[in-house]
Amino acid sequence: MFKTLKAGALALALLPGCALALEWSSAAVAQAAAPAGPTVKIDNFVFGPQAITVSVGTTVTWINQDDIPHTVVANDKSFKSKVLDTDEHFSFTFTKPGEYGYFCSLHPHMTGKVIVKAG
Repeated sequence: MFKTLKAGALALALLPGCALALEWSSAAVAQAAAPAGPTVKIDNFVFGPQAITVSVGTTVTWINQDDIPHTVVANDKSFKSKVLDTDEHFSFTFTKPGEYGYFCSLHPHMTGKVIVKAG
């Protein structure tokens, strides 16, 4: 059914006796996993940095590096993540200037702010 392949390859069984092998480089995998814009880390019940300033059109990514689940919810409900387990992330693109306060709905004492400036 499956054959053991060297690192960097994946075998998928399609039909008995047939397999499809896909290869990728570890650099391509790391690049695909890395967010393109600024990131906010969630760790030890804290959003870090607590406040971030970006331009309109910027995508911000929150990454849960804590051992327990968290969420990212805008005070004005303009964005809301699903429950993020360890190493999961949520991204949102800010299209209008303003200040966007947010919190973790599971731990409401956790708060942060994204300040979005025009051009």
